[in-house]
Order: sequence, then structure tokens, then C-alpha cells
Amino acid sequence: MSHLTGKRVAILASDGFEESELLEPMNALREHGATVEVVSPERGSIQGLRHFDKGRSVDVDRDLAGADAADYDALVIPGGLFNPDALRHDDNAIRFTRAFFEAGKPVGAICHGPWVLVDAEVVDQRELTSVPNIRRDLENAGARWVDREVVVDQGLVTSRTPKDLPAFCAKLVEEIAEGRHPQQARSA
Repeated sequence: MSHLTGKRVAILASDGFEESELLEPMNALREHGATVEVVSPERGSIQGLRHFDKGRSVDVDRDLAGADAADYDALVIPGGLFNPDALRHDDNAIRFTRAFFEAGKPVGAICHGPWVLVDAEVVDQRELTSVPNIRRDLENAGARWVDREVVVDQGLVTSRTPKDLPAFCAKLVEEIAEGRHPQQARSA
């Protein structure tokens, strides 16, 4: 399968990412022909978690400070409690994320990943899902939160937890294969 050949995807992550929520999308995208790079504020490698237990480390391909959203066709933000919480306080991560929305490029976020979208001010009037305990944060930012395994809103793909990864990965591949969604760019 190679419907993503020639597509470049950034996975934005830092220490404390949920291991399966980074590795499974990365592997699915690569299996479909995409070039996938881990972009991070950290250099070298970042530490994953399996819930609260230490998981695998993943090598960082590109330093966030030097990354440009124009170099990528799509963005994926894995969850885990610590990863998105750190990213949403990083100005470079917020700028990087917002640039994908402004360009109408597909974005995927799972579990706590949508926290980054709140701070990037890109969830207003969008339907999405997440881990239930950040529902109120998303609603307060103007999102229409729903409890489904995967939600797609004009190129934005969101899911709740690792059990939703098969549906999340399938929709990510589909949206990235479709390409840009110009109507995705909305003012916050």
C-alpha cells in the first residue's frame, strides 16, 4: 500500500508521550508510504510512557525550533498526559501547530493531544473528541465535543484513547491521502 508516497508527516512530541499513540500512527503512515519525522523541542531522543510506566524512547528527527510546517503535508500530535501539557506551553509548538491549520493541512490528535489545539486557538466551532477528562477544556475553547472513537472535521482527525488507534490511523491515512482542506482555516 502506498497511497501516501511522497507525503511528509510531522509527529510533534516531547518527553512523556503515550508510546502507542506515537508509534502506531508512525508505523501506519510509513506502511502507506509516508515519510514520517518526529519533531520535538528536545534533541536526541524523547521518552515514551505506557500510561505511567516507562516505555520506549524515540529518536528526534528535527528540532522544533528549526522545523517549518511548510515542509510537511500533515501533523500528528500523540497524547499522554505530560507530552501535550508541555507542548501547549511552548510558543514554537503552538506556532508550528497553527501553521498546519492556516494552510488547511490534515492534523491528527489523540487522547490529551487536543490540549495543544486549544492553545493554538484552532478548535472553535469544530467537532472533535479526546480523552474525556479534557472535554471541558475543549468545550470552553468553543469545540463541539463528542464521545466517538474517531471524529473527522475538515481534515482534523481526533480520537479518545489507545483503544481507538485502529480507527484513528485509518482516518489519518485517508485524510492525508486527500490532502489539503482549504475550508479548514478558520479564525479563532
